[in-house]
Amino acid sequence: MVKKLVAEAIGTYFLVFTVGQTVLEPGAGQFAPIAIGLALGVMIYATGHISGGHLNPAVTLGVFLRGKATAAELAGYWIAQLIGAGLAALGVLFLKGDVAPVTMTLAPLPALMAEFLFTGALVFVVLNVATARGTEGNSFYGLAIGGTVTVGAFAVGGISGGAFNPAVAVALGMMNIVNFGDIWIHLLADLAGGAAAAVIFNGFGFAGDKPVTAPPA
Repeated sequence: MVKKLVAEAIGTYFLVFTVGQTVLEPGAGQFAPIAIGLALGVMIYATGHISGGHLNPAVTLGVFLRGKATAAELAGYWIAQLIGAGLAALGVLFLKGDVAPVTMTLAPLPALMAEFLFTGALVFVVLNVATARGTEGNSFYGLAIGGTVTVGAFAVGGISGGAFNPAVAVALGMMNIVNFGDIWIHLLADLAGGAAAAVIFNGFGFAGDKPVTAPPA
């Protein structure tokens, strides 16, 4: 279990570190979503065989509701992910020094909808490429998951900040990329989106006709 938690903390750290370094000036500008999606994909490939490469509390919730994670793993992963995200935010703030970010002020309803939809899409992709019988043993799961985040960031990043991940959202607040008072939007929408994806996945029988353990366990 300890090895899994360390893997989740490390993977989440580098995801959030990439977010901060590419979003805060001097950053990667319009290419930031590509870097972030690639970072997520790389870290999923690196940690998938150890912890499942969730790196996201909403994904862990979806996998738990799918029946592929225990309650102990759910709690432990959430803690590890938040620790990794928090340490990454502190690292970014140290490297960026006195850079003053342009803090986003979110419109609650549009941001809720954007985060719910693309977190739901993300978790739906994770469950289908990493836990379904039809895609068992595939080698594209990291690219598919990272690509989903890239698409979402381009599509609605200007509306919600493009977190799709409660741990990332907390880090965005710490780095003043979004107002910390708006973090409830991400927490609510992202966890609801992850749960909705699992309900759809289970309810419509996307898993196949027998339980499997796919790349993310």
